[in-house]
Amino acid sequence: MLDYRNVSYWMDSLGASIVPRPSLARDLDVDVAIVGGGYTGLWTAYYLALSPRPPSIAVIEQEVVGYGASGRNGGWCSALFAATHARLERESGRERMHAMRRAMNETVDEVGRVAAAEGIDCSYRKEGSVTLARSKAQLESLERELEEARSLGIPEEDLRWCEGTEAREMVAAAASLGALFTPHCASIHPAKLVRGLAGALERRGVQIYERSEVLDIAPAPARTSKSPLVRTRNARVRAGVVVVATEGYTARLRARHRRVVPIYSLMVATEPLGEDRAASLGSAAARGATFTDGRHLIIYGQVTSDGRLAFGGRGAPYHFGSEVRQGFDRDRKVHSSLARVIAELFPQLGPFEVTHRWGGPIGVHRDWFPSVGLDRTSRIASAGGYVGDGVGTTNLAGRTLADLISERESDLVSLPWVGHESPDWEPEPLRWLGVNAGLRAMEMADLMESRTGRPSRLASAVDRLTGG
Repeated sequence: MLDYRNVSYWMDSLGASIVPRPSLARDLDVDVAIVGGGYTGLWTAYYLALSPRPPSIAVIEQEVVGYGASGRNGGWCSALFAATHARLERESGRERMHAMRRAMNETVDEVGRVAAAEGIDCSYRKEGSVTLARSKAQLESLERELEEARSLGIPEEDLRWCEGTEAREMVAAAASLGALFTPHCASIHPAKLVRGLAGALERRGVQIYERSEVLDIAPAPARTSKSPLVRTRNARVRAGVVVVATEGYTARLRARHRRVVPIYSLMVATEPLGEDRAASLGSAAARGATFTDGRHLIIYGQVTSDGRLAFGGRGAPYHFGSEVRQGFDRDRKVHSSLARVIAELFPQLGPFEVTHRWGGPIGVHRDWFPSVGLDRTSRIASAGGYVGDGVGTTNLAGRTLADLISERESDLVSLPWVGHESPDWEPEPLRWLGVNAGLRAMEMADLMESRTGRPSRLASAVDRLTGG
């Protein structure tokens, strides 16, 4: 059996051995079966369980709660949504774009509210997020982003500009010329949140089965009264509705193999820095504000509540056939690169030790547009394609799925991502060639911008391909 504490720094720092719950060993009949024990599945179960007449719910997880992205991510509970505001306006209109934006902003507070109400100590610190401009090209790009935001009606209280001195005081990264700041982000300990949610569900009578691999999900046959069926190695579950909440692991389900591509994001965590060195990273960073910069190959960081720097980024390759394997969680080249980026960003740290290295797959739809929905014919519900921005978005997905399943006419079920249909990814080898070419293009664009000081046309071309 896996040592689940080795999954990430977050799982390791829970402070106790992670003992799996019992596996599903007998057939079940429930109102709602949820495949996947991460944020999407647990938030859906949580809001369903709050109903005046809660349905019977079973959560089925292949490993343990929090094994996937929910226990491995950067701990950004943000209002970020993978589809840009400009794209939302273009495809859904300004009013619906703003409805989506407000819903995401409110979601950050909702996560904190639930954590407090359920006594989940997940180090929730709503200190906002800082995006630094550390080159002339990044400065120009972020200024354009702010100009676009204003043209779309996004006010200063949601996104504002910080001049160089203020930016460097907030996050003391070298060569910062300015920054964008949004208050709509909280840093959290992601594993404590997902494990705490599971405990809250069990107190409400929700059944959680771990170490239970799902082999197949059979939709309800059209024009019949039969139920959809979940098949595991040892049992079958019939349900009124099945929720597929597998995100980066979706490609393991045969019928959904090309729905979501798993792209790896890797992280490192340093030793505890001590009060003085943590403070040297900037006043906002030391309080728990998350931070990134304007490069194309994304980086992300936070100072944890125990004074470490948890820092991650893209760059690991996509693996042929959408393969997801434990060995892909660690890549010496990428992890070494992340440590070098930390040293470049924060030379004032001096020598530091990296104590944890990990990673995992995030889910990406072909059009880079997250979605949530319920097919009332097959009675299969799903949500995902968060492109790494899932800590907050999953909460909105859970509330939305609960409303759809309960047939509640709420504002959430009319948001523009509800019912969105993304096309399947191309078959191999086109998928492997295209995804890895895109990753390398972002890497090349950053290199070109650092050399020329001008925004890269290559990055603009990739943005068009991903719907930006």
